[in-house]
Amino acid sequence: MGVVYAASLRTARMQAVLDAIDGDVGAGTLEIGTTGMAAVLATLTLVDPAGSVSGDVLTLDCDPVLSTTATGTGTAAEARIKDNSGDVIISGLTVSTSGANINLTSTSIATDQTVEISSIAITHNTSG
Repeated sequence: MGVVYAASLRTARMQAVLDAIDGDVGAGTLEIGTTGMAAVLATLTLVDPAGSVSGDVLTLDCDPVLSTTATGTGTAAEARIKDNSGDVIISGLTVSTSGANINLTSTSIATDQTVEISSIAITHNTSG
């Protein structure tokens, strides 16, 4: 059996993540990339403050819908969130058309294509 954290600790950890995203003056960013972040396909500017925490779920504010123009072409497979200074706060986020941390209508992204995200929720693992 793996390590299991108390609910209050999971909430505190997710709040610490949100605080790190919002720690600098200005908004953080969400980068969508290929496997291993070998190439960044699109960078979306987050809302500032970035979102909220309820229980062990960090929900990023996507109202209005986060939107940008893709700067690369490839298959989206991974994402990361950085603070305004460019420090990586969360890495290894999954990207797919369903069931991932970041769900897109298609993982095939082309340069100059509009990339939109209407919801992002990241749940703390109950273990690990």
